[in-house]
Amino acid sequence: MKRDRISRAGLWAALVMVGLWPVAVGAEAVSLLGNAGFLPAPRAALLRVEGTGATGPSLFAGRAGAGLFAPRATPRAPALPLSGAHGAVARHLRDLIARAEAGPKGYDAVQHGARVAPPRPPTALTLAEIEEWIAATPGQPHAIGRYQVIPATLRRLARALDLEPQTRFSPAMQDRMADRLLAEAGLAAALAGRMSRADFMHNLARIWAGLPTASGRSHYAGVAGNRATMTWAQFEAGMAKILPL
Repeated sequence: MKRDRISRAGLWAALVMVGLWPVAVGAEAVSLLGNAGFLPAPRAALLRVEGTGATGPSLFAGRAGAGLFAPRATPRAPALPLSGAHGAVARHLRDLIARAEAGPKGYDAVQHGARVAPPRPPTALTLAEIEEWIAATPGQPHAIGRYQVIPATLRRLARALDLEPQTRFSPAMQDRMADRLLAEAGLAAALAGRMSRADFMHNLARIWAGLPTASGRSHYAGVAGNRATMTWAQFEAGMAKILPL
């Protein structure tokens, strides 16, 4: 019996030493696999927009009051020089995109399918107020502004540009967001001759549904009522003036 008690004690000590026995009841489970190694397994994140009381995706995950967990950092697009000739190219591209996307309302445009409009013109709203409008009006389109930015893209751009919740959705801010998307589409490569104009045009059409592909149809034709609002010939003629071969 004495030998048996010693054997049991030895086994107990061995289990504790190698970590195979729970030291405390209710301890958080750990993951033995994956990139986390022996760190606690991640819990599902619930993000909250500060001041709204609504749960859901947040523009500002990781900031005080905005969310429990910050998302993985958005990859940075190459820096785009927007002065001189490059700035003029970006400005002309924004004008062409706005023709396809916003119509006469320009920076204050809201997707025509939105049954409930924002409480004030978009240029008078902060990013946090836009998020409140999105959360309060589920089940309708929420593309907004001169470049008809959809919620997921707006949130991603806010993170990438490190914007504060109280940043106003001003014309200058909308242009800055559009410039970021132009950079992601490959504007620097197109300007340097490393990307063909046609490839760049197709990249733009994958971002903005109002622009056509070479087929003449929107890349998102038939999805949520999307359609190209100009022909490929019109798109090509406009681009030829901006990016001549």
